[in-house]
Amino acid sequence: MIVCPNCNHQNPEGATQCEACYTPLPTTTNCPSCGATVQSDATFCGQCGYNLQPTPVTPSVEEQEGALPTVVSSPSPPVTSEPLVTPEPVSSSGILSPNLEKSSPDSNPAEVQPVANTGEINSTPSTVSVGTISPNTPSTVSVGTINPNTQLQSQSARLLHIQTNVSLELPPSLPVIHIGKPNDRVPPDLDVSGFPASEVVSRTHADIRVEGDSYYIEDVGSSNGTYINNVPLTQGNRHRLRPGDRISLGKGDLVSFIFQLS
Repeated sequence: MIVCPNCNHQNPEGATQCEACYTPLPTTTNCPSCGATVQSDATFCGQCGYNLQPTPVTPSVEEQEGALPTVVSSPSPPVTSEPLVTPEPVSSSGILSPNLEKSSPDSNPAEVQPVANTGEINSTPSTVSVGTISPNTPSTVSVGTINPNTQLQSQSARLLHIQTNVSLELPPSLPVIHIGKPNDRVPPDLDVSGFPASEVVSRTHADIRVEGDSYYIEDVGSSNGTYINNVPLTQGNRHRLRPGDRISLGKGDLVSFIFQLS
Protein backbone atom coordinates (compact mmCIF):
# COMPACT_ATOMS: atom_id res chain seq x y z
CA MET A 1 0.00 0.00 0.00
CA ILE A 2 1.17 3.56 -0.75
CA VAL A 3 0.20 6.14 1.90
CA CYS A 4 -0.71 9.58 0.53
CA PRO A 5 1.56 12.26 2.11
CA ASN A 6 -1.34 14.76 2.00
CA CYS A 7 -4.37 12.92 3.39
CA ASN A 8 -2.81 9.59 4.58
CA HIS A 9 -5.17 7.61 2.34
CA GLN A 10 -3.89 4.11 1.61
CA ASN A 11 -3.65 3.54 -2.12
CA PRO A 12 -2.94 0.25 -3.94
CA GLU A 13 0.58 -0.64 -5.11
CA GLY A 14 1.49 0.97 -8.44
CA ALA A 15 -0.86 3.95 -8.01
CA THR A 16 0.59 7.26 -9.18
CA GLN A 17 -2.23 9.54 -7.91
CA CYS A 18 -4.16 9.51 -4.61
CA GLU A 19 -7.67 8.13 -5.03
CA ALA A 20 -9.03 10.48 -2.36
CA CYS A 21 -7.36 13.87 -2.97
CA TYR A 22 -5.66 13.32 -6.36
CA THR A 23 -2.25 14.23 -4.97
CA PRO A 24 0.69 12.76 -6.97
CA LEU A 25 2.09 9.78 -5.09
CA PRO A 26 5.82 9.17 -4.61
CA THR A 27 7.25 6.25 -6.55
CA THR A 28 8.59 3.37 -4.49
CA THR A 29 11.14 0.63 -4.90
CA ASN A 30 12.62 -2.19 -2.83
CA CYS A 31 15.78 -1.97 -0.72
CA PRO A 32 18.48 -4.17 -2.31
CA SER A 33 19.70 -5.13 1.16
CA CYS A 34 16.56 -6.09 3.13
CA GLY A 35 13.76 -5.84 0.51
CA ALA A 36 11.78 -3.16 2.40
CA THR A 37 9.63 -0.71 0.41
CA VAL A 38 11.27 2.73 0.14
CA GLN A 39 10.80 5.80 -2.07
CA SER A 40 12.84 5.95 -5.27
CA ASP A 41 14.56 9.19 -4.24
CA ALA A 42 15.37 8.02 -0.68
CA THR A 43 19.02 8.19 0.37
CA PHE A 44 18.93 5.50 3.08
CA CYS A 45 16.66 2.54 3.84
CA GLY A 46 14.44 3.22 6.85
CA GLN A 47 14.64 -0.41 8.04
CA CYS A 48 18.32 -1.37 7.75
CA GLY A 49 19.99 1.99 7.00
CA TYR A 50 21.44 0.78 3.69
CA ASN A 51 22.86 3.55 1.47
CA LEU A 52 20.61 3.66 -1.62
CA GLN A 53 22.70 6.22 -3.55
CA PRO A 54 25.55 5.01 -5.81
CA THR A 55 29.05 5.55 -4.50
CA PRO A 56 31.05 8.01 -6.68
CA VAL A 57 34.14 6.49 -8.33
CA THR A 58 37.37 8.19 -7.34
CA PRO A 59 40.03 8.23 -10.07
CA SER A 60 43.26 6.45 -9.22
CA VAL A 61 46.53 8.22 -8.59
CA GLU A 62 47.88 7.00 -11.94
CA GLU A 63 44.89 8.46 -13.80
CA GLN A 64 45.23 11.78 -11.98
CA GLU A 65 48.93 11.95 -12.74
CA GLY A 66 48.33 11.04 -16.39
CA ALA A 67 45.91 13.98 -16.73
CA LEU A 68 48.54 16.50 -15.65
CA PRO A 69 50.72 18.04 -18.39
CA THR A 70 54.43 17.34 -18.29
CA VAL A 71 56.53 20.45 -17.71
CA VAL A 72 60.05 20.44 -19.18
CA SER A 73 62.34 22.86 -17.40
CA SER A 74 64.94 24.72 -19.41
CA PRO A 75 68.58 24.46 -18.27
CA SER A 76 69.73 27.29 -16.04
CA PRO A 77 72.57 29.49 -17.32
CA PRO A 78 75.94 28.88 -15.67
CA VAL A 79 76.78 31.13 -12.75
CA THR A 80 80.14 32.86 -12.96
CA SER A 81 81.64 33.68 -9.61
CA GLU A 82 83.76 36.79 -9.13
CA PRO A 83 87.41 36.24 -8.05
CA LEU A 84 88.03 36.66 -4.37
CA VAL A 85 89.95 39.75 -3.24
CA THR A 86 92.92 38.95 -1.06
CA PRO A 87 92.98 41.30 1.96
CA GLU A 88 96.11 43.29 2.54
CA PRO A 89 98.03 42.42 5.68
CA VAL A 90 97.66 44.85 8.54
CA SER A 91 100.61 45.65 10.73
CA SER A 92 99.74 45.62 14.39
CA SER A 93 103.10 46.65 15.81
CA GLY A 94 102.69 49.35 18.36
CA ILE A 95 99.07 50.10 17.50
CA LEU A 96 96.55 49.71 20.27
CA SER A 97 93.54 51.41 18.70
CA PRO A 98 92.99 53.89 15.86
CA ASN A 99 91.29 56.19 18.33
CA LEU A 100 94.14 56.15 20.91
CA GLU A 101 97.59 57.63 20.58
CA LYS A 102 100.67 55.82 21.72
CA SER A 103 101.57 57.16 25.18
CA SER A 104 105.03 58.36 25.93
CA PRO A 105 106.88 57.34 29.04
CA ASP A 106 106.48 60.84 30.50
CA SER A 107 102.81 61.10 29.95
CA ASN A 108 100.27 60.54 32.66
CA PRO A 109 98.67 57.10 32.21
CA ALA A 110 95.42 58.36 33.66
CA GLU A 111 95.07 60.99 30.97
CA VAL A 112 93.88 60.10 27.50
CA GLN A 113 94.58 62.57 24.73
CA PRO A 114 91.61 63.09 22.39
CA VAL A 115 92.20 62.22 18.78
CA ALA A 116 90.36 63.92 15.95
CA ASN A 117 88.10 61.72 13.87
CA THR A 118 89.84 61.21 10.52
CA GLY A 119 87.15 59.01 8.99
CA GLU A 120 89.13 55.81 9.53
CA ILE A 121 87.23 52.62 10.22
CA ASN A 122 88.18 50.44 13.13
CA SER A 123 89.62 47.25 11.71
CA THR A 124 89.15 45.37 14.96
CA PRO A 125 86.10 43.11 14.58
CA SER A 126 83.33 43.77 17.05
CA THR A 127 82.21 40.91 19.26
CA VAL A 128 78.52 40.45 19.87
CA SER A 129 77.47 38.26 22.77
CA VAL A 130 74.73 35.86 21.74
CA GLY A 131 74.98 33.52 24.67
CA THR A 132 76.57 30.11 24.97
CA ILE A 133 74.78 27.11 23.50
CA SER A 134 75.84 23.76 24.83
CA PRO A 135 75.88 21.03 22.14
CA ASN A 136 74.75 18.47 24.71
CA THR A 137 71.79 20.53 25.95
CA PRO A 138 68.61 20.15 23.86
CA SER A 139 66.83 23.37 23.01
CA THR A 140 63.45 23.78 24.67
CA VAL A 141 60.75 25.99 23.19
CA SER A 142 57.96 27.01 25.53
CA VAL A 143 54.57 26.73 23.85
CA GLY A 144 52.38 27.09 26.90
CA THR A 145 51.14 24.66 29.51
CA ILE A 146 48.18 22.38 28.75
CA ASN A 147 45.98 21.65 31.70
CA PRO A 148 45.48 17.85 31.86
CA ASN A 149 42.05 18.39 33.41
CA THR A 150 40.79 20.32 30.38
CA GLN A 151 38.13 18.39 28.42
CA LEU A 152 36.67 19.10 24.99
CA GLN A 153 33.00 19.95 25.06
CA SER A 154 30.71 17.76 22.92
CA GLN A 155 27.32 18.94 21.73
CA SER A 156 24.23 17.56 23.42
CA ALA A 157 20.75 17.20 21.93
CA ARG A 158 17.37 17.22 23.61
CA LEU A 159 13.64 17.15 22.83
CA LEU A 160 11.56 19.86 24.54
CA HIS A 161 7.96 18.74 25.08
CA ILE A 162 5.79 21.68 24.03
CA GLN A 163 2.69 20.79 26.07
CA THR A 164 4.51 20.39 29.44
CA ASN A 165 7.85 22.20 28.83
CA VAL A 166 9.76 19.06 29.90
CA SER A 167 13.11 18.27 28.23
CA LEU A 168 14.23 14.77 27.26
CA GLU A 169 18.00 14.43 26.84
CA LEU A 170 19.09 12.20 23.95
CA PRO A 171 21.51 9.46 25.12
CA PRO A 172 24.95 10.50 23.81
CA SER A 173 26.32 6.95 23.46
CA LEU A 174 23.59 5.38 21.30
CA PRO A 175 23.80 5.43 17.48
CA VAL A 176 20.04 4.66 17.21
CA ILE A 177 17.53 6.11 19.73
CA HIS A 178 14.11 4.42 19.82
CA ILE A 179 11.07 6.62 20.64
CA GLY A 180 7.84 5.02 21.83
CA LYS A 181 6.25 3.32 24.82
CA PRO A 182 7.23 0.22 26.84
CA ASN A 183 6.96 -3.05 24.91
CA ASP A 184 8.65 -6.46 24.69
CA ARG A 185 9.85 -6.10 21.10
CA VAL A 186 11.87 -2.85 20.98
CA PRO A 187 12.10 -1.16 24.40
CA PRO A 188 12.14 2.64 23.95
CA ASP A 189 15.19 4.74 24.79
CA LEU A 190 12.85 7.76 25.08
CA ASP A 191 9.62 6.71 26.85
CA VAL A 192 6.77 9.15 26.14
CA SER A 193 4.05 7.12 27.86
CA GLY A 194 3.95 9.59 30.77
CA PHE A 195 3.00 12.60 28.64
CA PRO A 196 -0.62 13.70 28.12
CA ALA A 197 -2.43 12.23 25.08
CA SER A 198 0.27 9.56 24.70
CA GLU A 199 -2.35 7.13 23.41
CA VAL A 200 -1.76 8.52 19.88
CA VAL A 201 1.89 7.35 20.07
CA SER A 202 2.72 3.80 18.98
CA ARG A 203 4.86 1.52 21.11
CA THR A 204 7.56 1.51 18.41
CA HIS A 205 6.93 4.89 16.82
CA ALA A 206 10.12 6.57 15.48
CA ASP A 207 13.93 6.32 15.57
CA ILE A 208 16.61 9.03 15.75
CA ARG A 209 19.92 8.01 14.15
CA VAL A 210 23.15 9.78 15.16
CA GLU A 211 25.85 10.04 12.47
CA GLY A 212 28.75 12.23 13.60
CA ASP A 213 27.29 15.65 14.43
CA SER A 214 24.07 15.00 12.45
CA TYR A 215 20.75 13.68 13.74
CA TYR A 216 18.15 11.96 11.49
CA ILE A 217 14.58 10.98 12.42
CA GLU A 218 12.48 8.34 10.65
CA ASP A 219 9.08 6.75 11.21
CA VAL A 220 9.29 2.99 11.85
CA GLY A 221 5.67 2.08 11.02
CA SER A 222 3.63 3.99 13.60
CA SER A 223 -0.17 3.86 13.45
CA ASN A 224 -0.77 7.63 13.49
CA GLY A 225 2.38 8.82 11.69
CA THR A 226 5.21 11.25 12.45
CA TYR A 227 5.11 14.90 11.39
CA ILE A 228 8.05 17.28 10.94
CA ASN A 229 7.03 20.95 11.00
CA ASN A 230 3.42 19.80 10.36
CA VAL A 231 4.47 17.82 7.25
CA PRO A 232 3.97 14.01 7.38
CA LEU A 233 7.16 11.95 7.27
CA THR A 234 6.75 9.03 4.86
CA GLN A 235 7.79 5.66 6.22
CA GLY A 236 11.12 4.62 4.72
CA ASN A 237 12.39 8.20 4.45
CA ARG A 238 14.29 10.12 7.07
CA HIS A 239 14.66 13.81 7.88
CA ARG A 240 17.82 15.56 9.06
CA LEU A 241 16.95 17.41 12.24
CA ARG A 242 17.93 21.04 12.69
CA PRO A 243 17.57 23.15 15.85
CA GLY A 244 14.00 24.41 16.10
CA ASP A 245 12.36 21.57 14.12
CA ARG A 246 8.92 20.59 15.45
CA ILE A 247 8.36 16.85 15.85
CA SER A 248 4.75 15.62 16.29
CA LEU A 249 4.14 12.00 17.25
CA GLY A 250 0.69 11.07 15.96
CA LYS A 251 -2.13 13.13 14.53
CA GLY A 252 -3.60 16.29 16.01
CA ASP A 253 -0.27 17.74 17.21
CA LEU A 254 -1.05 16.42 20.71
CA VAL A 255 2.44 15.06 21.54
CA SER A 256 4.95 17.53 20.09
CA PHE A 257 8.62 18.28 20.72
CA ILE A 258 11.16 20.93 19.66
CA PHE A 259 14.61 19.62 18.67
CA GLN A 260 17.41 21.54 20.42
CA LEU A 261 21.24 21.46 20.35
CA SER A 262 23.72 22.94 22.80
